[in-house]
Amino acid sequence: MVSAMPANAGVLLALGSAAAYGLNITFTRIAALAGVPGPSLVVYRVLVMLALAGAVIVLMRKSFRIAEGEGRAVALLGITSAGVGLCYLSSVAFIPVTVAAVLFYTFPILIVALSPLVEGTRVTLPLLAVTVCAFVGVVLVVGPAWGDLDPVGLLLAAGASVAATAQFFAAGRAVRTETWSKLLWVHVMVLPAGLAAAMATGGLAAPAALALAPWSVFFNIGGFVIGFLLQLMALARVSAVVAGLAFCAEPVVASVTAALVLGETLSLIQYLGGAMVIGAIVANVLIDQRRHRAPKAIPEPA
Repeated sequence: MVSAMPANAGVLLALGSAAAYGLNITFTRIAALAGVPGPSLVVYRVLVMLALAGAVIVLMRKSFRIAEGEGRAVALLGITSAGVGLCYLSSVAFIPVTVAAVLFYTFPILIVALSPLVEGTRVTLPLLAVTVCAFVGVVLVVGPAWGDLDPVGLLLAAGASVAATAQFFAAGRAVRTETWSKLLWVHVMVLPAGLAAAMATGGLAAPAALALAPWSVFFNIGGFVIGFLLQLMALARVSAVVAGLAFCAEPVVASVTAALVLGETLSLIQYLGGAMVIGAIVANVLIDQRRHRAPKAIPEPA
């Protein structure tokens, strides 16, 4: 059940999370170009998250406890969070990053398609139109080069999309557990998966490797921590459908950041795609607000 907090606050939190993740992608690439292995970076940022969450819980005297009845949801949140990272990260070893991104960002469509079964949401024509518009916008922004594709990479990217869909629904079912407690337990489950990925790709790099690109590593870890925190806060306030569409802003932010930081150029078609994504997000917020303002039917007296 989603919190009764104002929906606008949840949307802003989701957009903030998407922006943080978008910045994170750019600095991940800079760190990789400097020689910092991606899987090792994932492990170190998980360790930072664990240390931070544990410190906040102790210093602010919050609870480590998972709310009664939410154990399965938190466990699923941890498993799916690991699945998103590992599948998405592994897919780009087999297929271009742009193709992986387009396949991954089918998850808002999956959320909309499954929301009637999971959340009891009624899928309307305007909602479908907004979802398709957002996805087309993502395709235009990313601009995939299809070519000859490895089916293993396609399956991994599709797996990341499915994992993200389940992650959003799971977070919406764990709203009574303290946010910092969720962060802690989720990353306790993510850490073994991250270590396994690092060991399978050449071993865990020594902490000294992070000094190869200190500022990029700093922004990468900071973007991840802020993004994940805001994501959990958003999903405690709005539905998976609203949050999922807001997250289509992530590749837009990543593209703009890459243009500003890495000097990559954006074409007119990419600007058009970004405008479509932003327009779809605004339209989705308006649709959601109208749905909440709609008067509920009053049963007639017998």
